[in-house]
Amino acid sequence: QVQLVESGGGLVQPGGSLRLSCAASGTIFSAVAMAWYRQVRGKERELVASISKFGTTNYADSVKGRFTISRDNAKNTVFLQMNSLKPEDTAVYYCHVRVTTYWGQGTQVTVSS
Repeated sequence: QVQLVESGGGLVQPGGSLRLSCAASGTIFSAVAMAWYRQVRGKERELVASISKFGTTNYADSVKGRFTISRDNAKNTVFLQMNSLKPEDTAVYYCHVRVTTYWGQGTQVTVSS
């Protein structure tokens, strides 16, 4: 059974940084593409960033130049480095194994002064 466990969320001031982590188990991590999504209550979940098994990355326009997705296949972990955070980045962030139904439980990120 695949398990995804996110960590690293919290409260940060505008302009600050956070690093999210997602530890995966029960899958051949190095063979799958991974992604981070976020969701604001009452809105649809949106793709933030993705990384292929080869390390190719893609970002939503709203986070380009501020967020960086990366992966450590030796540790079965995917990261999301978030810099220059804005209040509109406030959401629950979810880790996802692409093209599957596997999701993490989510971690809250709140950007507020």
